[in-house]
Formats: sequence, structure tokens, C-alpha cells
Amino acid sequence: MTALRQRKGSRGKDPGPSGFSWWTILCVMTGSIVGISLGLLCCIYVATLHENDLWFSNIKEVEREISFRTECGLYYSYYKQMLKAPSIQQGLYELIHDNTTESKRTINILQRMNIYQEVFLSILYRILPIQTYLEPIYFYIYTVFALQTVYVIALFITSWLLSDSWLAGALSGVWYILNRVDTTRVEFTISLRENWSIPFFALQVAAITCYLRPQLKPIHQRVVLWLVFVSTFCFCLTWQFNQFVLLVQALIIFTLDCLDFLTAEQVVSLYLMQVLNLLLVWLLQFCNSMILGSLVLSFIVSALFIKHFQVSKILQLKSDEHIFKFIKAKFGFGATRDFDASLYLCEEAFGLLPLDTFERLAGTVLLYPYLCTLSVSAVALFFVLFSYQNHRKDRTFRMRPDVAYNLLHTVFFGLLAFSTMRMKYLWTGHMCAFAAFGVCGKEVWSLYLRVLHCNTKTTMRLIRYSVPIVILAFLYYKFWPRLMEEISELREFYDPDTVELMEWIRLKTPKRAVFAGSMQLLAGIKLCTGRVLTNHPHYEDQALRERTRQVYQIYARQSAEEVHKVLCSVGVDYIVLEDSICYERRHSRGCRLRDLLDLANGHIMDGPGENEPDLIPATHPRFCEAIKTDMPPYSTLFTPVFKNKTFHVYKLKKLKKKNKAENGP
Repeated sequence: MTALRQRKGSRGKDPGPSGFSWWTILCVMTGSIVGISLGLLCCIYVATLHENDLWFSNIKEVEREISFRTECGLYYSYYKQMLKAPSIQQGLYELIHDNTTESKRTINILQRMNIYQEVFLSILYRILPIQTYLEPIYFYIYTVFALQTVYVIALFITSWLLSDSWLAGALSGVWYILNRVDTTRVEFTISLRENWSIPFFALQVAAITCYLRPQLKPIHQRVVLWLVFVSTFCFCLTWQFNQFVLLVQALIIFTLDCLDFLTAEQVVSLYLMQVLNLLLVWLLQFCNSMILGSLVLSFIVSALFIKHFQVSKILQLKSDEHIFKFIKAKFGFGATRDFDASLYLCEEAFGLLPLDTFERLAGTVLLYPYLCTLSVSAVALFFVLFSYQNHRKDRTFRMRPDVAYNLLHTVFFGLLAFSTMRMKYLWTGHMCAFAAFGVCGKEVWSLYLRVLHCNTKTTMRLIRYSVPIVILAFLYYKFWPRLMEEISELREFYDPDTVELMEWIRLKTPKRAVFAGSMQLLAGIKLCTGRVLTNHPHYEDQALRERTRQVYQIYARQSAEEVHKVLCSVGVDYIVLEDSICYERRHSRGCRLRDLLDLANGHIMDGPGENEPDLIPATHPRFCEAIKTDMPPYSTLFTPVFKNKTFHVYKLKKLKKKNKAENGP
């Protein structure tokens, strides 16, 4: 950081005892205070929005738990389970030998899922003297919100390092907060793995930016590499999709290596950080084959002179097979009838990035400086490559390695965000830092001033400090009243049907009862009642995906006997049917769950519209509709035990051996 080094020939700034000028020390202290303040402001902001949206402090515990929707509830349930265990050792044993998450199976949760953060927090809550004044659920959500402080500070540091001005850090932090809709969704999906991991990823990017700075002393390089190692480890340990993010990052490093921006030592060191962390997480997750066979390891190995296909072929991986099917189907290279791939393809989060995203980004004056910085940096990179290929020693255009890394980072992750909307959260945060660098850095302005023939130090300094101040003043004038209005809006959690269902299950069913239903609902049932599940939203296992497809036949056109047989094979005692799925209207025809099941079963879909010629009419009515008639054979095999406006619960009747023999093959 140029601002952190003593400038030779500076006047009126006496150097301190360590070689820093008093002015430099003042700037560092001011920038640090501003960065930490913005991080804390973001943390308080999202915590306030969460409280005001649900009236979280005033609702019942079951309502708080229901607010952890879909897979969020599943992850939080393990935190709750660890706290309820008689001891830490017993809690860990129950996680390693879990027989409630998937009926008739004993699985290792620590191997299957990335829940070490829940384990760590539960242990921390036990040993800290905070139980008397802080409830476990608040300790959990406040920790996640506190990570937003880490995220904003990491963006602050990245833009400060790139531009040599803490004003860039202030601008990136303000942009991150104002573009909350597109930079994070932490306030309503608290325990999603990305909300734990992306702050550490941003911290890793800041550390890599520092590591690639020119003329960094060897001792400082070693310290920064340790920060790269720690942040990469935390990132990998907390998100199952870490391997795909690191693959993109490995491609960036490979590109920079090919373009001769990095030294051999830097390339090997960064690759080594990735490999060591993946192997360490592999060990902590009890030798999870999905990690060892990840593409990023294969790529790094191939980049170091071993062929790419050796690793993945030897391991014969199937855990992440659905992801590759999704990618192939998304780009038109695979069959679209595959049930697992279709589940992803039909979700909005896995579609293309909506165009209204850019309208929102432009509204906060983020998009325009970002595009200017991106275009100017890309042109500069082109000229650098041109002079490099022509072996010109007197290069007019130069680019620092840290700037080149961040340029490729925003391009690669921008392309990823364009292709899959859910991945935009990996891009938009860094977008704030990169745009702030363009506004406050010398590189972009020097090119503009050269064109205008007024590239003087005075002009450069005036623009670099006045433009960000004007933008910050405009953003404050335009958005501060809106922020105050937003945090003053009060709402309340209201889902009486789900509350009624959870209370009935907790009071009226055996503790070891096995429930079948949608993945999203079952995660809530596990959290709120502790009952045994047949399937759940953590989809990274082939056997679980096959079981989910079988259990979902309750929404397909199948006979009562066939559905009963499938459910009994996985030990089901109760099934929960949801009208919102059976009569779904949220998705268009072809993307409703019942349509996906019909296509996978080779049946014609419901409603008007075209069908593929090889599809045939089903011989049975749709199970979730027909069972409500309470006529044989449904009444023979299922007993209705609970219903409200949203849910219908049926208990399976266990057939006697005599009946089974009569209905034999």
C-alpha cells in the first residue's frame, strides 16, 4: 500500500520512529476506524431488518424455528441437537452416528454436511458465561450477522489496497449496504452455508490482493500467506460448493501465470494454499470423496504436469453427479427429463441473472463506475499483452499483478453470476470493491487524463479525492432517508398452519416416528420436533437423491399400493401432503413438481399444452388428490390423522404378513 510507505521528499510530514510519517499514521487510523464502523453498521442494519420483519424477539420459540426455512432449518437443528446433548462428546457421537436424518440409515453428519460452524458455536455457547442473558438462538444469528462485519471490512481492505485510498474502502462499504438486495440475503436465510463462507472468501481475496502487491517484503509475504491459508480454510470448511468456487479461482491464477503476471513462487504458493486446505477439510469430513475428487484438485494437479482425468476416473464419483447433469442440461448438452437436474433448472435461483438487477445497481450509482473501471482495465490489459507478445522492453502500459487478479476475478465471477443467479452473491460484493478502486485509484484516471492531456499530480489528487466525496454525499442525500424508513417498518411472523402442524407432531406422535414429505418441510419438522426423516434438502448424495425421487411419488400418478410399498421400504409412519405442491401454480407448466415427476415417470403432464410424443397417459390418478377421497384402496392403506388449510397428514397402516402374502408378486 503506497499510503503505508514513507514518501521520499515529502515536505511538512516528519517521519515517525518506524519510518512512517505522522500523516500516514493518521490516514491509517482514520481508515481503520471508518472500515470497522461501516462493518458494524452493516451488521446492525441486517439484524434490525431481521427483527423488524419477524418481530423475532416477541414470537414463540416454535415460530422462531419455523422462520429457518428449508435447509436453513436442517443446519440449525444440529446446533440445537449439540446443545441438548448431555455432553460435547455425546453430541459429537450422535452427529457421527446419526439415525434420525435419514430413516433406516446411520450416517455421519460431519462427513456428509458442512456443519462444523454449528458444532463450534454450540461448544462456544457451552463454555462462555453467557447462558443467563443470551438465548442460544440469538447467539447463533448474531454470529452470522457479525460475519457481515468481516465481509464489509474485507471489501474495504481490498479496495484500499488497490487504490491506496481509504475513501475507496468507504465507498465500497456504502455500496455494499445500499445494494443489500443483490449483495446478500443473510437477513432471511441466516444459516445458509454461503452466509458463513462468503465473508471468509472476501477476506481471502483481500489477502491475495495484498500478497500480489509489488515489492512486498518476504516476511510480509509469509504473514499474508498465513492469512490466505486461514481464510481459505474457513471458507472451505463452511460451504459444500467451495470446490467449484476454488476452481474458478484456480483458473484465474492459471491465466495470470500464462500471462506472466505472477512469479513461479507465487503460483505454487497459491495453488498450495488451495490444495492443503481442501485436503485438511477432506480429513475433517472423514475422507469425503466429493472433496478428494473435486475438479479443482484435478485442475491443479494437471497444471502441475499430471493429466486432469486421472483423479476423477479412479474415484468414480457420484456425489456431485447431479451438478454436472444440471450444467449439461442448462447449456443444452444433456437430457432435460432428469429429475435431479430439472429440480435445479426450474428454480429461479439457478436461472440466468435477471435484467432488473442492473437497474438496481445503476440506481445506487454502482454500475456506471464499475463498467468504466472494467472497460478501461480490460483495454489496459490488452495493451499490456500486446507489448508483452511483441517483446517490447519499454512498455508504455503496465498493470500491477494485484490489479490484474481483481480484474480477472470480477470477470470470471461475473460470468458465473450471469449464468446462475444464485452465484451473484460471489460477484456483487467484489463488484463494489472493484468499482471503488476505479473511482479512487490512479490507474483509471491516469488513462482519462492522458487523453485530455492534463495528467498532472495536482489534477490527479484533486479528482481522486473529490469524486468519491461527491458520490458519498449524493448517496447519503438520496438513500439515508430510505434506510431510516426501511428499518422503521414493522412486520410480524405469521404462519399459523405450520405452527399448528408442528405442535400436533410434537404432542401427538411418537418421538421415533418417521415422516415423509417435501424436503423443505421435513427440515422444519426435524428442527421443531426432532422426528425422524426420510429425506432432506442437503442434496449432495446419490442415494438420498434416489430416495427423494421415490418419496416424491406421493405427488405423482401412482397407485396406492405402489406408494405404500415405497414408503414402507424406507420405514415411513406418517406422510405430510401440502396443497401448495399438489396444486402448485407458482411455476409454469413443465416446472411444477408434479410435472417433473410425470416426465421422469414417462407420463403426460397435467393441463393444456404440448407433450413429447413418447409420453403416455398414466393409469392411476394423482396420489395426493385421490387419497383425499378416503375410498379404497386408499382408506385401506392410509388413515387421515390431521389436516388444516395447508397440510394433510396420513398414517400408514402396516399390512399383516397374511395380507402381504395375498398381495404377493
